[in-house]
Amino acid sequence: MRGAGAIALAVLAGFAVVRLLTVAAPDLLRAPALARVNFRGAPLPTAGGLLVVLAVLVVEGGRVVLGALGVGHRADIGTARVLVLLAVAGFGLLGLLDDVLAEGEDRGFGGHGRALLQGRITTGLVKLVGGGALAIVLAATPGPEGRWRLLGDAALIALAANLGNLLDRAPGRATKCGLVAWIPVLVLAGGDRLGVAVAVVMGGFLGTFPEDLGEQLMLGDCGANVLGAVLGLAVVLEASWHTRVIVLAVLAVLNLLSEWVSYSRVIDGVGVLRALDGLGRQRSR
Repeated sequence: MRGAGAIALAVLAGFAVVRLLTVAAPDLLRAPALARVNFRGAPLPTAGGLLVVLAVLVVEGGRVVLGALGVGHRADIGTARVLVLLAVAGFGLLGLLDDVLAEGEDRGFGGHGRALLQGRITTGLVKLVGGGALAIVLAATPGPEGRWRLLGDAALIALAANLGNLLDRAPGRATKCGLVAWIPVLVLAGGDRLGVAVAVVMGGFLGTFPEDLGEQLMLGDCGANVLGAVLGLAVVLEASWHTRVIVLAVLAVLNLLSEWVSYSRVIDGVGVLRALDGLGRQRSR
């Protein structure tokens, strides 16, 4: 129960700070640079994940201050929570860069690769390379396990971040998939420091859920990449090597398939998936 209580409190903290930011700073995401057209052709603010990034920083900073004052756990934050903070801030920054500066229709590994061959470096390529480098740092920090494990774990984190972005094509879809993926992470991590840190992040995404489903904002790369990266990092830190290999293989297949297959079309073609994908979403503008 103690672990469950810590998880619940962490989710509530992330959720509450995002809701507070949404109410107290409504103009935060209304900058013209963040305006994008959604799948219906309606202009919306993107980079809604910025609210989650800010919320996680506020919650973790507040927790450390309270610990220093003798409230709750001691001020020592621990390696796992530092890694989650780094993943949130790093992937959030890279995603925000793509949300704000992206131009053209270059998408996917193939699109960015073709642009590079033409002498153009896209913001998407910067995000992919930067995300890969950040993933290596995150995978290496807990300690050396051999170069192949390091590269495999880094690839898992990077591919999970990219899959989050691939799923952010309809209101609420990325968060719904993230919540499903969070279930085994909860089982693995429980109420330890990593589990609590991830719970803060997921609480933040739950805080963006009403506006995301209501087509009032989009998570953008800033949010979707963070969601995937944090869940991928949790698998790397908590799961066995054999489990990580299986997860890595699944992520690799899903990322590669996206070069040729539209996940939106697949979802629309399967009744159960279509119903779950549309759950809670408005039917028309």
